[in-house]
Amino acid sequence: MSIRRVVPDIRSEDLEESREFYGLLGLVEVMNQGWVMTLASPSNPTAQLTLMGADSTAAVQPDLSIEVDDVDAVYEAVTAQGAEIVHPLRDEAWGVRRFFVIDPNGRVVNVVGHR
Repeated sequence: MSIRRVVPDIRSEDLEESREFYGLLGLVEVMNQGWVMTLASPSNPTAQLTLMGADSTAAVQPDLSIEVDDVDAVYEAVTAQGAEIVHPLRDEAWGVRRFFVIDPNGRVVNVVGHR
């Protein structure tokens, strides 16, 4: 399995205000779904953070996202160990396959792969 990126997910009540603040630090918008926005460094595009309002398909919001090359294999591995899944493995309308799992610290991890 290969990790493609690890991205902190920041809850935001005002995505535009948050984007402006992080823009002062040099990050630019690279994706915007209306309720979720990803910002990245222009010089290092894998240096990213995600701003989130209410998730459009999940009841909980993740604390971080880990993009992997084989989300199904990761799902099998974590469920075999008895990890708590709080958002089921599913294909999302915006082109990703993902699930949310609780880590040993109680953090919600969005494990995601692009289709």
